[in-house]
Amino acid sequence: MLPISRGRTPGGPLPALAVTLVVRLAATLIASTAGAQERPAQAAAVTFTRDVAPILYARCSACHHEGGSAPFPLLTYAQVKQHAAQIVDVTQRRYMPPWKPEPGGSGTFIGVNRLSDAELATLASWVKGGTVEGDAAALPPAPKVAPGWKLGKPDLIVTPQESFTLGPDGSDAFRIFVIPLPTTVVRYVKGLEFHPGNVRVVHHANIRIDPTRTSRQFDEADPAPGYDGLIAHTAVYPDGHFLGWTPGQVPPLLPKGLAWTLNPNTDLVVELHLQPSGKPEPVKPEIGLYFGADPPERTPTMLRLGKQNIDIAAGEKAHTIRDEYVLPVDATLEAVQPHAHQRARTIRATATLPDGRVLPVIRIDDWDFRWQDVYRYVTPVPLPKGTTLAMAITYDNSEDNLRNPWQPPRRVFWGQRSADEMGDVWFQVLTKNERDRQVLLAEFRPKILTEDTFGYEREIVREPQVASLRDSAAMLYLELGNTPKAIEHFAASARLQPDNPAAHFNLGTALSIAGRLDEAQREFARALELKPDYGQAHNNLGSLLRQKGDVNGARTHFREALRLDPQNAEAHRNMAGLSRDTGDLPAAISHYRDAIKAKADWPPAMIELAWLLATAHTEPL
Repeated sequence: MLPISRGRTPGGPLPALAVTLVVRLAATLIASTAGAQERPAQAAAVTFTRDVAPILYARCSACHHEGGSAPFPLLTYAQVKQHAAQIVDVTQRRYMPPWKPEPGGSGTFIGVNRLSDAELATLASWVKGGTVEGDAAALPPAPKVAPGWKLGKPDLIVTPQESFTLGPDGSDAFRIFVIPLPTTVVRYVKGLEFHPGNVRVVHHANIRIDPTRTSRQFDEADPAPGYDGLIAHTAVYPDGHFLGWTPGQVPPLLPKGLAWTLNPNTDLVVELHLQPSGKPEPVKPEIGLYFGADPPERTPTMLRLGKQNIDIAAGEKAHTIRDEYVLPVDATLEAVQPHAHQRARTIRATATLPDGRVLPVIRIDDWDFRWQDVYRYVTPVPLPKGTTLAMAITYDNSEDNLRNPWQPPRRVFWGQRSADEMGDVWFQVLTKNERDRQVLLAEFRPKILTEDTFGYEREIVREPQVASLRDSAAMLYLELGNTPKAIEHFAASARLQPDNPAAHFNLGTALSIAGRLDEAQREFARALELKPDYGQAHNNLGSLLRQKGDVNGARTHFREALRLDPQNAEAHRNMAGLSRDTGDLPAAISHYRDAIKAKADWPPAMIELAWLLATAHTEPL
């Protein structure tokens, strides 16, 4: 109670102290009244319907719905409340949602799914406040995830012939399936949609195409559906496009002018990352392809930076690999994809411009190989000629790394198995024109082939009796111009499979390139002894005999090659050259034209025919 002066007359002024206290009281009452007006907004309980559901619907529902790739749905109050504490735990640790890149890059990625600090606080407050449901009228409509093909009915649906059964136990596994594509004409692919077939165990997929039969040979050598081991170097991303799948992701159809070309007699190579569930699980993925009528107008290029000579000592906590490449042409950076296995901890990629400015491309501080993705820019990043692309990956091969598959740790090398290590960052770039793209490809390809030889040599040390590894390594060395190393591996392959005509054919071809004609002739003869109707062996043996001056022998084998395959363009060109050398110009012209017909716009045949017509003064082309 305020003291009042006894001398105060009714209605007279209060003493000074009394006035001060009254003012303070009035101010307190005013502040109290204002606080009473504001407190309901500040202290209102966080509710599921108004606050939590919009976050989960936007960030989590793509996987957490009935039949989705996540282990449980999160669409109703009852479903979310059951997992409330777990949701707070995994989101606070940023394990979920699985968005790994840190903010602060040189551009914004499409589909960023990183919870903000405010969203994290909302989820934590909801659980701390008792998981209040809230007013049903405030609940937004739940997302509708339609079953079936998200991009519409595909033009072509393919699947492995048989299901693969994943065992109940063990660590993560990788399985590679090779699926022949039944296309007899050139197609332009504007989209691909992947269905895992068993969301309980299929974690992610990498998809490539192989225009050769190399991947199919790997598959045929394994008695079970698919095979375990290396992706063949002939299995590539098509025309510079990433192909793959991660849970919740369906890449949109490509815009007009950016489709990729699918040629006849091509195999689809699908590598699945599988996680055992505790019981045998059938796995049979399904892939839908969407075709367009328009050929590509521009083609991206894939640049892979990384190392395949990885060698990490047991217990080493911070082993780092680095790689870089200077762009010889102007380009724009369209997308980036990091890749590593379980010991990787941090991944960095940068672009240093010619003026010295460093653009951060991607930074991942807590790499988790279970959550890999392609990160595509909303607005592509311009990279002028002279830009240095660089990457660095740090690994922890100590017992402190709980993701280390070997406890206690062991020395680890590069390899495609999940217990090995890898380290790559893929950059998808788009050049200004096709001429620049060819310049980029011609300069970059030797770098990537050289790195691949390190990987194959590592695998050969591990499995020296696998002939297909020898063949793949030899093909790389041939393209790099290292013929002695190619001969070494082809010879080893022929020793491992002495009754395989292709092994002797390959060795004979490499020996021919090296000028060791007598040895090559013996290998071609052996291939034809094993397979008399081997058209390419007849053609190559004919070329060899022509080099040695045996015109009749060469003509005999060229004719046999054409009898076996009248569309053999190389045999027609060889017959044309032989006919020209012996003065039979009409026959030479006819065979050149047949070669061009069999292999449209083939420059060697076109140039030689044009020169023959120009110098022989015969009929025009």
